Amino acid sequence: MPELPEVEVTRRGIAPHIESRRIERMLVRNHAMRWPIPRDLPERVRGLRVVRVERRAKYLLLACGSGWLMLHLGMSGSLRLVARGTPAAPHDHVDIEFEHGQVLRLHDPRRFGAVLWCEGSPDDHALIAHLGPEPFAAEVTGAWLRARLRARKAPIKNMLMDSRLLVGVGNIYASEALFHAGIRPGRAAGRLTLPECERLIDCVRATLAKAIEAGGSTLRDFVHSDGSSGYFQQTHFVYDRAGEPCRNCGTAIKLARFSQRSTFYCPSCQR
Repeated sequence: MPELPEVEVTRRGIAPHIESRRIERMLVRNHAMRWPIPRDLPERVRGLRVVRVERRAKYLLLACGSGWLMLHLGMSGSLRLVARGTPAAPHDHVDIEFEHGQVLRLHDPRRFGAVLWCEGSPDDHALIAHLGPEPFAAEVTGAWLRARLRARKAPIKNMLMDSRLLVGVGNIYASEALFHAGIRPGRAAGRLTLPECERLIDCVRATLAKAIEAGGSTLRDFVHSDGSSGYFQQTHFVYDRAGEPCRNCGTAIKLARFSQRSTFYCPSCQR
């Protein structure tokens, strides 16, 4: 599913094309998404101008003056910029048409995505208010992480993927960051030392930054706003490489499962 890098790549791809542009029409072909698209949403946004495009965790937030359009890509969604009049394909559920003729189109085969309206601050919305800080936030330090992991017995991989602790570190990037930090995913979170927490935060940030630069990871459905693919998956050190040699030491990469999620690690490089 699209994780923080893929959503940030999408934000950067669509922002130059829709910021300062007026919405002429919203066409909803299927209201039955994860959260039903409000029936009055097309009329509510008609004529509004997108002031800016932001991201919070995996949500794309379109500031429209009187409120915010909240978009989520779910497990299989993508946002693409197409020309007005481009025929819709199966699973093209929502079009947002702009005054200059471009259309922002939501494609979502599994319909776990969302298109919602928020009149107040998105930070206060029920879907966002409980979320932890962004990985690149200044408050996120090794000491910050160590204090929140203290006495926790859950595997560090599970904690790293908990959006109430820290947002945007999904399965792919948690596995990769833990590899670069030299920490086994099954280690009890509360047993990490302060230096290990500092190293882990650095590796989370470096991994996410490299993934954004590479356009994210395209494993199944994710594509950029122009239809192209990301290529970070070509540089994965452990994720989806079970049985293959570690790029550092040659040891076969292992596969384990935590909370029913596939986890990949090197038994030699990670302790």
